[in-house]
Amino acid sequence: MAGFLDNFRWPECECIDWSERRNAVASVVAGVLFFTGWWIMIDAAVVYPKPEQMNHAFHTCGVFSTLAFFMINAVSNAQVRGDSYSDGCLGRTGARIWLFIGFMLMFGSLIASMWILFGAYVTRNTNVYPGLAVFFQNALIFFSTLIYKFGRTEELWG
Repeated sequence: MAGFLDNFRWPECECIDWSERRNAVASVVAGVLFFTGWWIMIDAAVVYPKPEQMNHAFHTCGVFSTLAFFMINAVSNAQVRGDSYSDGCLGRTGARIWLFIGFMLMFGSLIASMWILFGAYVTRNTNVYPGLAVFFQNALIFFSTLIYKFGRTEELWG
């Protein structure tokens, strides 16, 4: 599951050993994307404070994306494979169900943000920045989740 970034190679540079810094770089990149997503949404909420300009219910997508970020990254890849987690409520099956629900929340939030962008802003010929903010917030949280989940390796956690 986490193997698609295992063969990713950084450009060769003698001054930096990227192999030992992979987890740190992936964590920083994911954090910057997550922060930028929320920063864009906070900016839109400050610039458009009235519910007529930006409905306050549109923040729900970002909240569910953030919840899904934590759900997806709470389960390690070893738990999903069944290597390190054998006891507990449901064991490997429970970890997979938890991960599946997290991804469902993440994709649902991303789809809902597109629906908000087009349904509430593009088709009504109003200022589209609040809709773009909702979409970019969820897209950036989605990409930060993927980078944080699959960009790190568990071998370097020691």
